[in-house]
Amino acid sequence: MTDLAVTESADTIYAEATMAGAAGVAIVRVSGPASREILLGLTGKIPVPRVARHVKLVSPSDGDIIDHGLVLWFPGPGSFSGEDVAEFHIHGGRAVVGCLMGVIQKYPGVRLAEAGEFSRRAFMNGKLDLTEAEGLADLVASETEAQRKQALRQLAGELGELYGLWRKRLLRGLARVEAELDFVEEGLPSGLLDGVRGDLSGLLGELNEHLDDGRRGEIVREGLRVVIGGPPNVGKSSLINILCGKEVSIVYHSEGTTRDVVEARTQFGGFPVSISDTAGIRRAVGEIEREGIRRANVALSSADMPILVLDAARFPDVDGQML
Repeated sequence: MTDLAVTESADTIYAEATMAGAAGVAIVRVSGPASREILLGLTGKIPVPRVARHVKLVSPSDGDIIDHGLVLWFPGPGSFSGEDVAEFHIHGGRAVVGCLMGVIQKYPGVRLAEAGEFSRRAFMNGKLDLTEAEGLADLVASETEAQRKQALRQLAGELGELYGLWRKRLLRGLARVEAELDFVEEGLPSGLLDGVRGDLSGLLGELNEHLDDGRRGEIVREGLRVVIGGPPNVGKSSLINILCGKEVSIVYHSEGTTRDVVEARTQFGGFPVSISDTAGIRRAVGEIEREGIRRANVALSSADMPILVLDAARFPDVDGQML
């Protein structure tokens, strides 16, 4: 692990840490051994660690002023990546960001970061475990309140702590089994295997329960898949428009208006939901409608929550009353 981390960090990486495009503020992050040299070259000084300082950023090659902004210095290992890190908080115009990044890339041993490389270096240097890295990615991609809360719990180490406890129990059981097998004649205390079977059986139950959770975590992350199906002209398209609060699907009195799966994303109570409208299911008239019905059946079979829409006027109950 240590050798790999050294190899990964042989060069210095940089990237824009904020969304691309014109904005009031943009952040450019630099991580690696040349971070100190870059910060010193652009500002002429190294600020107090972890304290924002207002400076004038100047190109070392020609003395041109790039911008006025804030800089922060995070000497390793006390940084996100575990390496020396410099951050430049500048005005978000594309010309300003492009000029700064153009100056940074001229330093030897410096290159543009790959996608997720800052987090990868944090993992390699022991700043994050894999569950926390996944939580960080989910937090950045979160769109709903439920996604935000789940990602924060994972980033805080909740899942990693649980897995760590399971690992300790497995290692304890393994150690007792190996001791019993390898040191039979060493006069070890009797009963080393007592409780191992019960403890591991209990652990297996916990693992199965954790995995068999009805895909709760996946549903929060990816969204609940809801598919609306039923015969033609029963209100499927009207229903998806009402649920989404906008015109997603065409509503018309003729049958067969919807020929394909029409999908829209929304949220209910902070949970992401993907809702699909489908072609009316009946005896198909023509190849196009037959394909639409096939796709409708596929979507319904893979849905987390299929919704069947029927025309109540066509289905009186046994007493002759309308359902």
